[in-house]
Amino acid sequence: MYKKILVAYDGSDAGQKALLECRELANWSHAELCLVAVMPSAMSFVGLEGGVYDVELEEREKKKYQGVLDDGLHRMADAGWTAKGEVVTGEAVEEITKYARKCGADLVIVGHKHLDSWAARWWRGSISGALIEHSPCSVLVVITH
Repeated sequence: MYKKILVAYDGSDAGQKALLECRELANWSHAELCLVAVMPSAMSFVGLEGGVYDVELEEREKKKYQGVLDDGLHRMADAGWTAKGEVVTGEAVEEITKYARKCGADLVIVGHKHLDSWAARWWRGSISGALIEHSPCSVLVVITH
């Protein structure tokens, strides 16, 4: 049975559906809930023109991702659930995997939206697919269309 569930939350429709799923699973298994929001590293904010590091942009991004995490925690609290969470910085799959190990999760829940075109699927890549390969525990992918 699941004792600790980690939700990778990004505020999207798929992420919100994942929150609903985690509440149902947590209710069923009496699991502890954790949320993680992954902010891209500062180097991701550097434009095509090269090495200009914008501290203000990084601060805005930190506030944005903290807001995403706070939204998820408030949604959980409004539904009567207690959850803890953290914003981490880096590449999504690596950071979710690292956080799953850190918090001792035995299930990771991630939302996934089906993309219509092959080009969109190729360009975006699949965090959920890669997460399945690297996760230290089971992964539940909640799909939206």
